[in-house]
Amino acid sequence: MSDEPSPEPAVAAGPAPAVPAASRRRGPRLSRRALLLAFTGGAALAVASSPVAAGTRTRRTTPLAPPSGRVDDLLARLTLDEKVSLLHGATDPESLGQAGHVPGVPRLGIPPLRLADGPAGIRVRRTATALPAPVLLAAAFDPGLARAYGRVIGREGRALGQDVLLSPMANLIRTPYAGRNFETFSEDPLLTADLVAEEIRGIQAEGLVATVKHFALNNQERDRTKVDVRAGEQTQHETELRAFEAAVAAGAGAVMAAYNKVDGVHAAENATLLTAILRDRWGFDGWVMSDWNAVHTTGPALAAGLDMEMPAGSRFGAALRDAVRAGRIEEAAVDRSVRRILSVRERFGLLDDTPSRPARDAASGARLALRVATAGATLLRNERGALPLTARAARSLAVIGPTATVPFVSGGGSAHVVPDAAAKPLDTIRARAGEESSVAYALGEDLFGRPLPPLSPAVDLEGVDVAAGATWTRTVTLTATDPDVWTFLVHYSGPRPTVTLDGTELFPVKQGITEYFVGGLLGRAPDGLHVRRTTLSLAAGPHELTVTAQGGPAGQRFRLRAVTGATRAADLTEAVRVARAAHSVVLFAYEDATEGRDRVSLALPGRQEALIEAVTAANARTTVVLNTSSAVTMPWLERTAAVLQMYYPGQEGAAATTAVLFGDADPGGRLTQTFPAAEDRHPTAGNPRRYPGVDGVEEYSEGVHIGHRWYEAQGVTPLFPFGHGLSYTTFRYEDLTVGPGAETGAGGLDVTFTVRNTGRRDGVEVAQVYVGPSPDLTALGIDQPRSALAGYRRLELAAGERRRVTVHVTARTLSSWDTGRHDWLLGTGRRTVRVGASSADPGLTVGVEVRPS
Repeated sequence: MSDEPSPEPAVAAGPAPAVPAASRRRGPRLSRRALLLAFTGGAALAVASSPVAAGTRTRRTTPLAPPSGRVDDLLARLTLDEKVSLLHGATDPESLGQAGHVPGVPRLGIPPLRLADGPAGIRVRRTATALPAPVLLAAAFDPGLARAYGRVIGREGRALGQDVLLSPMANLIRTPYAGRNFETFSEDPLLTADLVAEEIRGIQAEGLVATVKHFALNNQERDRTKVDVRAGEQTQHETELRAFEAAVAAGAGAVMAAYNKVDGVHAAENATLLTAILRDRWGFDGWVMSDWNAVHTTGPALAAGLDMEMPAGSRFGAALRDAVRAGRIEEAAVDRSVRRILSVRERFGLLDDTPSRPARDAASGARLALRVATAGATLLRNERGALPLTARAARSLAVIGPTATVPFVSGGGSAHVVPDAAAKPLDTIRARAGEESSVAYALGEDLFGRPLPPLSPAVDLEGVDVAAGATWTRTVTLTATDPDVWTFLVHYSGPRPTVTLDGTELFPVKQGITEYFVGGLLGRAPDGLHVRRTTLSLAAGPHELTVTAQGGPAGQRFRLRAVTGATRAADLTEAVRVARAAHSVVLFAYEDATEGRDRVSLALPGRQEALIEAVTAANARTTVVLNTSSAVTMPWLERTAAVLQMYYPGQEGAAATTAVLFGDADPGGRLTQTFPAAEDRHPTAGNPRRYPGVDGVEEYSEGVHIGHRWYEAQGVTPLFPFGHGLSYTTFRYEDLTVGPGAETGAGGLDVTFTVRNTGRRDGVEVAQVYVGPSPDLTALGIDQPRSALAGYRRLELAAGERRRVTVHVTARTLSSWDTGRHDWLLGTGRRTVRVGASSADPGLTVGVEVRPS
């Protein structure tokens, strides 16, 4: 509902609501005082606490340059209309296919601003490096790799004419159904914060402004524009907000406000989020933009701390200008937002008439894409050494599944990238196996359909060309020989053809973004045509089929296809035959997620479960390669020899998958999200108030027990725990000790241990450190995880190599949020420190007494 021209309260440029003052609740407070740590049977150790611990404000590690006066000069010379034009998006007359555009002010030499999607590469019309999905990057547990990932995106964004990147996504994986889980990193706050911060540093090192999103609590796609999220103060600070705080500390130039409401107020006009937390507590000095079409008011949004409306100006355009002229909003409030935007633009050289642009380095991007996909490859199961493929297993192979020949590069929506090239896994497997090997192939499941059976009167709908401005139409009879379930598919290059069957339209235009975001795999045919599909039961006998297609301004090509029960049965039979004839099988399975919609099931879609069961019954030496967005249930797991999780692996996914399958690389990934054993055994299962919400309200009643923390607290055994992943070698942990942080002013703990590669191959291990709860905080009524990730280290060890490792645990990680003080509180008392290979690994444990000095 519009707020114009109704009068609004006057909006001034003064400070927004401050963070609540600390109460006088008793208990040890984390500050600059020393901590005293006593180990059972050991001497007391004095440890200095962290200077960014509770009681202080976060400060960015990449400070802005001192003001030059240029911004003040520009602000003084800008007219009100020009100021307002800088606060909202508009149509780009020379669009490069990017998501957003803000016009410049030619009179003052201020150039336009282009904003591109880019969680896994730059999304524009031109080709770009299609990197593995962020969830696959995260699986490497390697902040340095995240920075390198950011640098590739940053360089390519600048090379492709972009100024601002709408990434990274810092929202946690809270429910396995969320449609954008592949676009973000992890269910764990610490891991997500580390990776988000390093990716931002990489992006911005190349001169591209990073936009951390979606602030905050945007953890699902279902009802994302209207759901009201209720999460307690402690829950917010200890889970969802941690990565955003890290992004601010890393110097992020921009923040994107989320669609959803938080405590009854839309995020884009939520003063608690945008000012009290983001600016007053964390010291953010960049600008806040809205998500696309997420602004609902003018004055309240501006006063709350929103600076820019995207992609147009329904609220921050004429409505804002008129409100200023009418005296309902002070011009100083507009100036504040303009100053923020211009200051960031000056910092990045985006006030120059012709900003410098580097050349795109496609070869370097491809190398990094391969490195990330290989590092994040996660081996979930490997019975009796089924992998790597060697000897006879490598010489007699069956490859099954549609994504073996249609490379699954990226998910749908904002993360979809058009790659320079992407090899087919079948081709890379055949090349690696060699000419003397036998590598047979079977489709298994048809994604894009077959030509229709003969129609009456006869017409070929397999490839119809419609001239520009022309209309093509036919009405024919389609005869079904038996009652069956049909999936109809239309492939088209221009305006979508209208297809009716017995008077019912098969492919109606959907509302909103669901019309455009249809998946990264299923939305386009291998030759690039758009695809829509629908499934229905068809009675035996004749059916009237009418097809009408418009050529549009450029002409188009379309085809109409179908998949039937008979073709499905034939595909399954062929897959079983090919599997039975080979020594070993590699079966590619998929799940196609996208922005704009959540998953409705954790099972593999279509008839893939039946395919896996039939193939594993025919050949027990079957490896399943999963190209999925998030966790899937696996009722077929025990029938397989191995399961390799590759998520959406980017343009070099085929090469990376092949390298891991044949043992040219060790599977270096570990799960950054817990895989549940069943649909009813995860944190949001069976509780609609937690997900998807009831009467428009969603409650984060799990509190701080997100992800793996919930499984441990509830005693629920997952299918695969957080941090799980197998290597082709074995490791042993030894000699755990804990002492004070050695770095001056670093505070916290240094956890030191030895990791030994006990196998015959070089391999990768991800050592993980977990800490237990503080009894003193428990006594104060502060909820805590039974076990929280406190640190980690990715290790590459040669066969037989042993390495002494120290992982630093920060004072912040040893603390909990105290809602009485509205601040962090050190967790004192006897706590456990555990080191192991996953959240469920008992590993090595030591007791530590933490108390303030």
